[in-house]
Amino acid sequence: MAKSPSSSAQAARERVAAQMRELRLDAGLSGLELSSRCGWHSAKTSRIEHAKMAPSDADIRAWCTACGQETAATDLIAASREADQMYVEWKRQQRGGMRRLQESARPLYERTRVFRVYSSTQVPGLLQTPGYARALLTAITGFRQVPNDVDAAVEVRQQRAEVLRQGNHRLVALVDEGVLRRRVGGREVMAEQLAHLQEAMTLPSVALGVIPFSADWTSMWTQATFHIFDQEMVSLETLTASLTITAPGEVELYERAFTELGRMAVYGPAARKLLDAAAEALD
Repeated sequence: MAKSPSSSAQAARERVAAQMRELRLDAGLSGLELSSRCGWHSAKTSRIEHAKMAPSDADIRAWCTACGQETAATDLIAASREADQMYVEWKRQQRGGMRRLQESARPLYERTRVFRVYSSTQVPGLLQTPGYARALLTAITGFRQVPNDVDAAVEVRQQRAEVLRQGNHRLVALVDEGVLRRRVGGREVMAEQLAHLQEAMTLPSVALGVIPFSADWTSMWTQATFHIFDQEMVSLETLTASLTITAPGEVELYERAFTELGRMAVYGPAARKLLDAAAEALD
């Protein structure tokens, strides 16, 4: 049975606790000795190691210093923060409607310089037309039974996409060919979306690759849609929650996956050919 986002988050907390315990054991310290060096009660050490208490950033730094492993603190702090904020249930995020959720992401999009997106399911948000975005958000609103403010949410999403025409923002997007063939919003909406992708490819800030059906999946396997924001964060979406990954080691793994997926894609004229074929298939 697949784990729920909440149980996955708890598992992440337990991994952090296990890594901290291993640091203590590798340093040859007892729980009492580590507690003494950190200046806190031994019960706190026990609670941290059994994932009963989430350590603060300062706790982790003190722990690593006590174990003589100061350099381990960066990854552990990132992993601990990720465990605390690993998922946010959609029902909580969307309680006030879709517009607020779109607005909340605007600062992230404004400060990100390089967006890398792999999508196996839909056209990436920064490249969506208003009609395509409206069809998607309408379906989400109905399914999740949240307040319907789709028009306002679409407007915010379109404003967010303006970053690609301003400043030094850049988007590298990889999509499976099936994304071009999956009709979202009907024939006319999809035709407009495919034409928009052709236009977007002319922007100096956009690089679009398409992984064709004929690609050999030898060095990589099918992945869920994911977004990489600079080299700082990865976000994924499940049916029930959004997940945020910030641990440097894990972000690096997604970067490697993106590179491998990019090797399978076609670009330029070959990508345009696939877009043309998808548009012709609409007739």
